[in-house]
Amino acid sequence: MTRPVAVLGAGGKMGFRVTKKLFDAGYDLRAVEIGEVGRARLADAGITATDAAHGLPGAEVVVLALPDNIIGRVAAEIAPSLPAGTMLLILDAAAPYADVLPKDRPDLTYFVGHPCHPPLYNDESDWEARRDYHGGVAKQAIVCALMQGPEEHYALGVEICEAMWSPVTRTHRVSVEQLAILEPGLSEMVAMCMIDAMTEAVEECATRYGIDREAAKDFLIGHLNVEIAMWFGYSPKVPSDAALRLLEFGKSRIMRPDWREALSPKVVRQAADLIVHGKI
Repeated sequence: MTRPVAVLGAGGKMGFRVTKKLFDAGYDLRAVEIGEVGRARLADAGITATDAAHGLPGAEVVVLALPDNIIGRVAAEIAPSLPAGTMLLILDAAAPYADVLPKDRPDLTYFVGHPCHPPLYNDESDWEARRDYHGGVAKQAIVCALMQGPEEHYALGVEICEAMWSPVTRTHRVSVEQLAILEPGLSEMVAMCMIDAMTEAVEECATRYGIDREAAKDFLIGHLNVEIAMWFGYSPKVPSDAALRLLEFGKSRIMRPDWREALSPKVVRQAADLIVHGKI
């Protein structure tokens, strides 16, 4: 690959993973990093760090591997130097959905991509891949959205995203709003909240009711394995009638009747504002 790609924040914890993938894939990589720790991390991988003044000129794609709360400011700073047709690729929907990208550059392409992370149930046989929870070794799906720009740029964005998060099994096309509903909506406001409640429930079993903590954890993780498999179609869904009655009883005790509103565009936009601006 000789396509010129600049990555801003290339040596960060998130940025380094995608930078290394692009480097290994043979792109004309410009690893833009100003932090000493990040530059050292890149150097250890044989990647030469540069600054924006040297890394941006000629870049066809600029990946913003940056914290959500500074993406708008950085995008505004670099936009005047980018020629028409340049793609800004953002790794999360929060900043684009919070509407912080420059509005005075309709000639730039804005593309958003995000990994799904390796699934719980997969066909990985290699032990390293089986223990890869974040992606990069194990196969994973990704989601992509073309926010603005010509339709033919969708394929370009997918190409870069599939390289950054390889190996990729499936690439799902969504809108930016739909991606925001998936994250932070589905993944963090719904799934993470429920998972956090589960860890608190294990602690409650241990501290309030004297159940060995490891016993409670083993019991919960094992039941999650079979219940997720049944509810998401990886095995036949065969809970008992009593279990289904308890399901509805439990939901009435621990979930608000309007919990689905957590996935509504209005609430997801509030979540995006909270991520980007620190307030709603």
